[in-house]
Amino acid sequence: MPWLDWFTLAARWFHVVVGVAWIGASFYFIWLDNNLKTPPKWKLEKGIKGDLWAVHGGGFYEIAKYQYGPETMPEPLHWFKWEAYSTWLSGMLLLSLVYYLGASAYLIDPNVMPLTPTQAVIYGVVYIFGGIAIYEAACRSPLAKSAILFAIFLVAFLTFAAWLATNLFSARGAYIHVGALIGSIMAGNVFLNIMPGQRKMVAAVANKQDIDPAWGAGAKLRSVHNNYLTLPLLFIMISNHYPMTYQHPQNWLVLVLMSVVLAWVRHYFNLKHQGTKQPLILVTGFIGFLCIALWVSWPSTSTNADASVSTKAITQQQIQQLIEQHCVTCHSAQPTDDVFKVAPLGVKLDSWAEIQQWAPKIMNRVSVTKDMPFLNKTNMTETERQLIAQWYQQSIQ
Repeated sequence: MPWLDWFTLAARWFHVVVGVAWIGASFYFIWLDNNLKTPPKWKLEKGIKGDLWAVHGGGFYEIAKYQYGPETMPEPLHWFKWEAYSTWLSGMLLLSLVYYLGASAYLIDPNVMPLTPTQAVIYGVVYIFGGIAIYEAACRSPLAKSAILFAIFLVAFLTFAAWLATNLFSARGAYIHVGALIGSIMAGNVFLNIMPGQRKMVAAVANKQDIDPAWGAGAKLRSVHNNYLTLPLLFIMISNHYPMTYQHPQNWLVLVLMSVVLAWVRHYFNLKHQGTKQPLILVTGFIGFLCIALWVSWPSTSTNADASVSTKAITQQQIQQLIEQHCVTCHSAQPTDDVFKVAPLGVKLDSWAEIQQWAPKIMNRVSVTKDMPFLNKTNMTETERQLIAQWYQQSIQ
């Protein structure tokens, strides 16, 4: 329905805008906190814990952080919360519009687990909110007192979450649910810990009462968690454009390894903000990324296809028949698919000229990443995929 497509477009645009605002604020305040320096004596006497000077937009800024709080509560006092809430709400709206309303097309893969749309949606909701509950329990346990132990737990927890998702949902649906879980954890950190701690702190300062150090420590801990989770979450948001990641046989491991590498890269910038430069972190991060890319893209030597395929010349008629059988239901000027009413990405394969135009992409998506036909709705066989591959190799020789 066109109106639903426009509504989804608006929701996606809004999600990106508020997400940029949230991530920008998160990165800025982590940078700000790591760059505060001990102020001069007269500022210390006023209760200022740290300060810094900055220049931007043609002006100078003097920024100070108080040890306790200002003598009188300023008005207005700017809070940073709606960026997080808006990002989560719009993200959940998108998840519902695309993956829950379209569960049969986007969320369910019968080859992974045969689910009804209702079952898939229930599993998705339980997966997200159950994951939040486990994370919150860990944060409130003695485990959170050790940064190293909690980091190990978090990696193990997200590894299990990635494995579980890929054994419940379609590959794309699995990745997006891991992203939804991480995003929900991050928004939950704001809603369940950071904001309550800040409200208590503001009330204490306004009433000239003592501040419990646990309020600030808890909020700072959750902010750090959000900081390290940001780059993995951004990777998941764009991963749907790169099927070699989510279509890999060990897609859950690809996701985990990429997340670890990206969190490691984020660690470099956090240290840099504190005045510690460790370029080896970036080097090892790049090496890690390269190793993942080589592993994922390494040609497979195993095949279940008929050996006779490789000895026969592939004709134009064979390829057109395959394309008509498996592809033009979606990739056509007039699609007949029950979900896609407009050719995805504008790729139309009605004529031989159009098939030749898109030959490299057909080869990549059908025979390499194997994410097309979409969720293999038309049951393309491995032999047919190899026919496409052999035809493409013949065409470029």
